[in-house]
Amino acid sequence: MGNAIKLKRETAVSQRLIIFALMKYKQLTSEQRYTIFVLLQKKMKKKDIAKSINVSPSTLYRELKRNSGSRNHYSRETAEANARQEKHKKPGNRSISTDVRDEAVRLLKEYQWSPEQISGYLHREGKFISTESIYRLIRKDKKNGGDLYKNCRHRLKHRARPVGGAKRVMIKNRVRICDRPKEADGTRFGDFEMDTIVGKGNHGAIVTLVERKTNMLFMRKLPYGKDADKLADVVIKMLKPIKKILKSITTDNGLEFAAHEKISKALDVPVYFTDPYSSWQKGAIENANGLIRQYIPNGAVFSHYSHQQIRKSMIDQERNWIFQHQESAFTEIFSNFALACGSVI
Repeated sequence: MGNAIKLKRETAVSQRLIIFALMKYKQLTSEQRYTIFVLLQKKMKKKDIAKSINVSPSTLYRELKRNSGSRNHYSRETAEANARQEKHKKPGNRSISTDVRDEAVRLLKEYQWSPEQISGYLHREGKFISTESIYRLIRKDKKNGGDLYKNCRHRLKHRARPVGGAKRVMIKNRVRICDRPKEADGTRFGDFEMDTIVGKGNHGAIVTLVERKTNMLFMRKLPYGKDADKLADVVIKMLKPIKKILKSITTDNGLEFAAHEKISKALDVPVYFTDPYSSWQKGAIENANGLIRQYIPNGAVFSHYSHQQIRKSMIDQERNWIFQHQESAFTEIFSNFALACGSVI
């Protein structure tokens, strides 16, 4: 009798452990996210919501933290979009089609784009390959005697991953891209994307901005490198003449953009930040930076480039854009652009 009671207790404990493990590691479904959204509207306690969808409270809190905007309102649509993005970002064991792999190699060879840029660009084209999958492809090629690695800026020399304990510095008061209005999708005029290009050995930098509708490029050499406050001064000086037409600026989480509030206040324009490791969310500037490398190649020492040479690269880029589009269309857009600013730029 005693053994039977003991076995029953052990079985109950094992079942509870299994349920706990499943609750802890179970990935949320679309139905669970919808339930979360509905129950939050009904003001149900978070502990009870977690119990109702059979997940641990910590899982629910992580879900709410990841997918709540600046006003702490949970967005089911944002949660679903982030889940799809995470699924495509993780390499897992999914096989990569030969076409996608060949296209990734072509972009690496022809444009010397980073794996992050390639992954983001192909994502926009509906082709999915993770950044890490591209790095694995390059490493395997190098191991077999290939030279794909020579097309990487760092040639895989600085690809070591930090091992625990490294605390990520966060930019204060940043506004996430999920809070950016839907109108800022590249169909209207005045939405910009911003990034930096770094010189050899991480010395020297150039700030680049692209207007999303026209792909009009602005770029300027940064005399103080990636210093956030000085970068903000340069961006303000560049965009102040067209302040009237600015609607938004989207950038990534690089610490060089930590002075975003200074830019936002001076130009009266909101600055939004992409999700971590999601370069595809600012695909226009990633593409522009890849093309700029045709004129300022990887490994270039920026101190050898004058402001005039940087400006010439920008003009050459604009010529290429005009060539690819009808000249009359460009003239019309540019005329409207100058008119909106109240002067000829």
